[in-house]
Amino acid sequence: MDLSIDLSILETEPAEQYHAQAKDHLSSHQLIDFIKCPWLHFKKHSGLIANKETAAYLIGRATHCRILEGRDAYESQFALGGPINPKTGRPFGKDTQAFRGWAQKQGKPGVHYDDLDQIENMASGLSMNDKAVDLLLYGRAEGVLRADYCGMSCQCRYDWLHPHEGVVDLKTCDDLTWFESDARKYRYINQLAFYQAVLAEVIGELVPVHIVAVEKKEPYRCGVWMISDEALYLARQENQAAIKRLLLCREHNHWPTGYEDIRLLSAA
Repeated sequence: MDLSIDLSILETEPAEQYHAQAKDHLSSHQLIDFIKCPWLHFKKHSGLIANKETAAYLIGRATHCRILEGRDAYESQFALGGPINPKTGRPFGKDTQAFRGWAQKQGKPGVHYDDLDQIENMASGLSMNDKAVDLLLYGRAEGVLRADYCGMSCQCRYDWLHPHEGVVDLKTCDDLTWFESDARKYRYINQLAFYQAVLAEVIGELVPVHIVAVEKKEPYRCGVWMISDEALYLARQENQAAIKRLLLCREHNHWPTGYEDIRLLSAA
């Protein structure tokens, strides 16, 4: 494919500003919530379930920043390290009020000493994979795009958009051996088919989609997957059908759990 994406179509927008617009724009995560359970989607979208940033999610955000945006952005967006306990000469734990208060004073999310080595090891692990390095050598990180898709206003925040290789998404995982199973479990293909389709509404063509995955523990292996056209097509069909159901749920204000009927549990 002779592809050349104009990266200027992407907006630069802080993550907080992007997430604040979730009420007005459908995101891939909202759509996947709806596919799993319309009632779950409704409760999250209505604010009945608070979206809390877990420690694991924070480390994931910091890792993305370190790898995709570079050390300068990483050090400016996160408070790294933590306060030292004068009695022991060692850092206060990351679950202590002392650490939380220190991070609050910095005015940005705190990444504890305990997690700094893990993040650097993940960055080093990725740097050992030439294919991953090539995909992330040129492009734009964390760009935002909004467009109408299937009758809804949608928004995407792309981990990385390469002008010639298309969408590149960075994932962290426990064990690369089971990553393909994780990709199905967490519906990564639905997520990336959504990204691909919304981008196509703007540029008029479907681009390739890659996943770069790196382990969160030794030996910090990194792998690269290109999602097949067939898998993306099937995921787009599922996404489009789900958006039609979502529009109907909104129209009738009816949000089923998906488990209203009796199901048969067989031996096989």
